[in-house]
Order: sequence, then structure tokens, then C-alpha cells
Amino acid sequence: MQTRFILINPSHAGNVGAAARAMKVMGFQDLVLVAPRWTNVLRREEALQRASGALDVLASARIVANLDDALDGMDYLCGTAMTPRDFGPPTMRPRDCFAHLTGRAVGVDAASAQPGGVAFLFGSERFGMRNEDVYRCHALLSIPTNPAFGSLNLAAALQVIAYEWRLALGGFAPSESLAAPRSADAQQVAGLMAHWEQALVAIGYLDPQSPKKLMPRLNQLLNRAQITQEDIHILRGVAKAMLQTASAPRG
Repeated sequence: MQTRFILINPSHAGNVGAAARAMKVMGFQDLVLVAPRWTNVLRREEALQRASGALDVLASARIVANLDDALDGMDYLCGTAMTPRDFGPPTMRPRDCFAHLTGRAVGVDAASAQPGGVAFLFGSERFGMRNEDVYRCHALLSIPTNPAFGSLNLAAALQVIAYEWRLALGGFAPSESLAAPRSADAQQVAGLMAHWEQALVAIGYLDPQSPKKLMPRLNQLLNRAQITQEDIHILRGVAKAMLQTASAPRG
């Protein structure tokens, strides 16, 4: 599904760069600026610094004179604002709106629900979205923020929306973790137990004439811990150090 992020009258170049970075993190590329304060905003140092690795998004961004040009090819418009407008579109949480857009909401036909292009509109940092721009939208997205302080930075708001939209589209597969550690087998545990028994006797902690149940209990402890081969190496290193210390001459 084609996705576009539209910044209307942005006034801070740093926010434009940060918005580009937020988009790239979520796998989006289509950024359009409507009549920004700075005509060279995409090349300003603040934008380049805040983009931090998303310079390709900045390089492909378009600057247009009006909202009509920014909406070319878009079928469904999502505005962003803290408060609903009289006679405006329905105000929805992003996750609820996106469930409908992707056909994941209960009772929604997936084939008929999905538009060809979705645009997310963000107003200027100082004034937000104008009423006339809000009225053009199909839905008004309201991020469920703290009622006592709900004002989000432009790039932060875009990051939340981009994350929720990516999640609704299916997200990305998590990165493959490192190979799972290999569990120690019975022979390795037995070797460790013998090494530890020798070390515990050497330091005087275990009386070989009256061992009681110390070693079986340690064996059970290791079994419960499900130790790995790396754990075996560490614990045998400890036992080796104990033996070396016990055999060292005392001054």
C-alpha cells in the first residue's frame, strides 16, 4: 500500500531531518513538504544532522507549493491533531483507524477496506493543522497522550504514527538472534563435578571422609540451572583457580 508523509508548512529544518529518520526506521520513503519556511530546508545543516543515516529520504523528498500537489495519487487522508474539529472527520486512535484500513477490524472486508494510497498529514509546529486541511481528511488521528500534557514534537508524532502504521501492515521480522547456547551434556557435567569436588577438598570446604550430600546437591543445582557449555568452562575455570590458590605457598 502506497504511503506518504506530508509536512504542511514545517518551520524547523531539524524536525524535517528527524522526520526523515523516523520514516526510514519504519521502512517508508515518500516525504512531501508543503510550502516549508525555508526553501532550502532539505539541504540545511540541521536537517542533514537530524536525518542521521536517512539522507536518501531527504534527497528524494519533494517540496510543493500547496496541499493539492502533495495529495496526488492518494486515496485516504489521515490528519493529525490533538483536538477534534466541529464538522470534521471522525477522531480515532491510530491503531483503531489502521485496523479498519488494513481490513483487520471485526466485520471489515479486507478487499474493500484497503485504499491504494494513504497519506498522513502533519501541520506546522506552531499552529498544527488548519481547519480547512482537517476537513479534507477521512480520519483525524489522535495519539492517546497524557491529558495534562499531550503536545508532541513533530518528528516524535510522526514516529508514533509510522510505527503504528508499519505494525498494521505486518511489521518487519525480528532480527535473528545469536545462535542459542549449547546445553552441557551429562559427561561435561560429570567432569565439572569431579573438578569441583577436587577443588572443594583442596580449600577445606569438603571433608572427603564425611561428604554428606554436598556433591549430589550441587549436581541437582546444576541440573536445575540447565547450564550451557560456556557455563561449564567458567565453572571449571573457577575450580582451577581454587586449586591454584590452595597449592600456592603461604608466606
